[in-house]
Amino acid sequence: MSETELTPSKLGTKEHWDAVYSRELQTFQEYGDEGEIWFGEGSMKRVVRWLTTYKKPLNSTILDIGTGNGMLLVELAKAGYNNLTGIDYCPDAIALAKSICEKEGVSQDIIFQVTDFLATFHPAEQFDICLDKGTYDAVSLDPSGAEEKRKQYVQTLCRTLKPHGLFIITSCNWTRDELLCHFQGELDILDELPTPTFSFGGNSGHSVTALVFQRRANV
Repeated sequence: MSETELTPSKLGTKEHWDAVYSRELQTFQEYGDEGEIWFGEGSMKRVVRWLTTYKKPLNSTILDIGTGNGMLLVELAKAGYNNLTGIDYCPDAIALAKSICEKEGVSQDIIFQVTDFLATFHPAEQFDICLDKGTYDAVSLDPSGAEEKRKQYVQTLCRTLKPHGLFIITSCNWTRDELLCHFQGELDILDELPTPTFSFGGNSGHSVTALVFQRRANV
């Protein structure tokens, strides 16, 4: 594991996200506002573009870990994917995601479940593809023991993902090398998605990292 540790934050607590999605659900019900898209619309389009460019079957079983308002799954459904599952430990997030899917006319292609990926999620079958857009970041900020939670995350991911299955993660807290360190031994890097760059003081870098991993067959 990387020796780097992030400063614990309320962003790593369920209480914070319960409050966030309670407000976003109320806002959607009152004004039809779908809420924040983590890392912007470009982050969703990059994932969808990668899956379609490499012709991943439209009937692939896809899990969105910490789905939030479900907009990534909405975009996948619009692209033709029809075997989609979204999970989140916030009941209001799932209620919001279901409402948005109904509004967008894609609810028939997506199953939502209120469950904690680290504690209570026990799928009947493994998935072809798992997606994470910010959830691992939140786990990494958990004040109750982030390093142990990250280990639990990797263990659960390997139980959830088929051998040779794909894991696509978007992170703003971890660099490419750090993510490679966290997931080494269980997954191999397959690709890196292009993300926006920034320049400061003569140096350039990425504000967001997006990687595609493949689970090893012998794990």
